[in-house]
Amino acid sequence: MPNLNPAPRSRPRSHHRFAAIDLGASSGRVMVARAGPDTLDLREAHRFTNRPVRTAGTLHWDVLSLYAGVLDGLRAAGSAPLTSIGIDGWAVDYGLLDADGNLLGNPVHYRDTRTEGIAARAWKTVPATELYATTGVQYAPFNTLYQLLAARGSAQLGASKHLLLVPDLLTYWLTGELGTELTNASTTQLIDPGTGDWSRGVASRLGIDLGLFPPLRRPGDSAGHLLPQVLDDTGLASPVPVTTVASHDTASAVAAVPATTENFAYICTGTWSLAGLELTAPVRTEESREANFTNELGIDGTVRYLRNIMGLWLLQECLRTWATETPNSGTGTGAGSGAADLETLLHEAAGVPALRSLVDAADPAFLAPGDMPQRIARACAATGQPAPGTPAETTRCILDSLALAHRRAIEDAQRLTDRSVDVVHIVGGGARNALLCQLTADACGLPVVAGPAEAAALGNVLVQARAQGVIRDRHEMRALLVRTQQLTRYEPTGDPARRVAWDEAARRVAA
Repeated sequence: MPNLNPAPRSRPRSHHRFAAIDLGASSGRVMVARAGPDTLDLREAHRFTNRPVRTAGTLHWDVLSLYAGVLDGLRAAGSAPLTSIGIDGWAVDYGLLDADGNLLGNPVHYRDTRTEGIAARAWKTVPATELYATTGVQYAPFNTLYQLLAARGSAQLGASKHLLLVPDLLTYWLTGELGTELTNASTTQLIDPGTGDWSRGVASRLGIDLGLFPPLRRPGDSAGHLLPQVLDDTGLASPVPVTTVASHDTASAVAAVPATTENFAYICTGTWSLAGLELTAPVRTEESREANFTNELGIDGTVRYLRNIMGLWLLQECLRTWATETPNSGTGTGAGSGAADLETLLHEAAGVPALRSLVDAADPAFLAPGDMPQRIARACAATGQPAPGTPAETTRCILDSLALAHRRAIEDAQRLTDRSVDVVHIVGGGARNALLCQLTADACGLPVVAGPAEAAALGNVLVQARAQGVIRDRHEMRALLVRTQQLTRYEPTGDPARRVAWDEAARRVAA
């Protein structure tokens, strides 16, 4: 990777300490960063489990446990002063508060089934074509819009005074200040990405009260200061500002893409793969809707034009299944021990014949948890392909399928935007998966730059640092990442026969 060296600065700036609270679907963590003109280092202060809970048939987030983990993490951050704190997390889910500011039950998990069939009912009032032309958000059954329609008439929604997306909810508990962060709000299917404001016409026609949402805040805005009780619980010294960051974790991750050119694509990898381009304006054509691309907002008025792909959820679910099996369960690798060793499993998967069995990694059939290896095997058998019989074969099927899904998304994004791509940046947890990175380079026929793995936390920190004057602009943020973070470049395999094999595989999955 080239090393970008900006011109010497005319003003000296010291190092600052920032805390990034990064909430994921399976765990949360508090990361502490030191940031300065040529410094950006990150350490994990505390990690805590995010374990959903099903009660009375509904899947919930245990948000009180998450908040306790946040407090523990801020306590573990140490007694040295913090310049600022920021929170990012997943999208679409929310908590409801009553008029006294009390939480009305744990937020419902986006994988809950309550939204089944809701979208089709909504489209009778606002057709899908019109909804996309207004909001630019791809169809997903769990969008906040559909969650609110599913909750219509409930006692809980009827008693609510405020609706807070999950990062905004935890920010409220830390500061006592209400707000709705824009990048996360843009995932609700209630924002116009062209104006950066609410789609009031859509909300009115569907009977959604936008008054439930506190005022919009943008990345870099102040979100208040830690409350006295929080200072007591964490041992931090007053005052501690809380900064609004790009609170959708994907928006934070894209902010931390170490791009040195404008002609780049990104893939934010983790439970999901979010693959797309950074644009200056939304693309809301009917062709874009049919291709299931979304227009979500990023920092500085940018648009994250991307497609949601199931991502490493497929492998995570397989690992969870294999971990519960006994060594003699007949899976072929001693599932209870060997399959849980991801490094060994990836090594074995690299030796499995390429492109032998493939699934559509965007298929909603894989959305729910439960026995993923068998579901993948059945999907392969149903399309006349060999069913993977061992964890290594299943893992190779998943990674080959993900690489092809990455390729389709990037090719479609270029076609729909009339943009060209020279390099693909993989950020997030998948950047550590060398096999997935190489397969993506081979599938796309483009170089892949992998890293940083902690992109969401770093993007969180960088927005805080910019708000405090440590960094001047988005380009300086990315130049600092190039100088300070470990990046690995993967070139596509030059073998023409391999390229032909990927092309044939792409046609096979498309059919």
